[in-house]
Amino acid sequence: MRPGLTGWAQVKYAYGASEQDALEKLQYELYYLRHQGTSLDVRIVGRTLRHVVGLGGR
Repeated sequence: MRPGLTGWAQVKYAYGASEQDALEKLQYELYYLRHQGTSLDVRIVGRTLRHVVGLGGR
Protein backbone atom coordinates (compact mmCIF):
# COMPACT_ATOMS: atom_id res chain seq x y z
CA MET A 1 0.00 0.00 0.00
CA ARG A 2 1.31 3.42 -0.93
CA PRO A 3 1.54 6.02 1.82
CA GLY A 4 -0.79 9.01 1.83
CA LEU A 5 -1.16 12.37 3.50
CA THR A 6 -3.42 11.11 6.25
CA GLY A 7 -4.74 7.84 7.55
CA TRP A 8 -7.28 6.19 9.81
CA ALA A 9 -4.86 6.07 12.76
CA GLN A 10 -4.04 9.76 12.37
CA VAL A 11 -7.68 10.88 12.44
CA LYS A 12 -8.78 8.44 15.17
CA TYR A 13 -5.92 8.69 17.67
CA ALA A 14 -4.04 11.68 19.01
CA TYR A 15 -0.26 11.98 18.83
CA GLY A 16 1.45 9.46 21.05
CA ALA A 17 5.04 8.99 22.07
CA SER A 18 4.91 5.76 24.04
CA GLU A 19 5.02 2.16 22.92
CA GLN A 20 1.42 1.72 24.03
CA ASP A 21 0.38 4.64 21.80
CA ALA A 22 2.26 3.12 18.87
CA LEU A 23 0.51 -0.21 19.44
CA GLU A 24 -2.88 1.52 19.53
CA LYS A 25 -2.17 3.32 16.25
CA LEU A 26 -1.03 0.05 14.70
CA GLN A 27 -4.42 -1.45 15.56
CA TYR A 28 -6.12 1.37 13.66
CA GLU A 29 -3.83 0.80 10.67
CA LEU A 30 -4.65 -2.91 10.67
CA TYR A 31 -8.36 -2.05 10.85
CA TYR A 32 -7.90 0.14 7.76
CA LEU A 33 -6.18 -2.66 5.87
CA ARG A 34 -9.04 -5.06 6.65
CA HIS A 35 -11.80 -2.56 5.81
CA GLN A 36 -10.25 -0.40 3.10
CA GLY A 37 -12.57 1.00 0.50
CA THR A 38 -13.97 4.17 -0.94
CA SER A 39 -16.41 4.84 1.91
CA LEU A 40 -13.70 4.60 4.57
CA ASP A 41 -11.41 6.81 2.48
CA VAL A 42 -14.17 9.42 2.23
CA ARG A 43 -14.59 9.33 6.02
CA ILE A 44 -10.85 9.83 6.48
CA VAL A 45 -10.81 12.80 4.10
CA GLY A 46 -13.83 14.30 5.87
CA ARG A 47 -12.26 13.96 9.31
CA THR A 48 -8.99 15.37 8.00
CA LEU A 49 -10.72 18.41 6.53
CA ARG A 50 -12.70 18.98 9.75
CA HIS A 51 -9.48 18.94 11.71
CA VAL A 52 -7.64 21.25 9.32
CA VAL A 53 -10.37 23.89 9.36
CA GLY A 54 -10.69 23.60 13.14
CA LEU A 55 -14.13 22.04 13.48
CA GLY A 56 -13.07 19.15 15.65
CA GLY A 57 -11.25 15.92 15.18
CA ARG A 58 -8.34 14.51 17.05
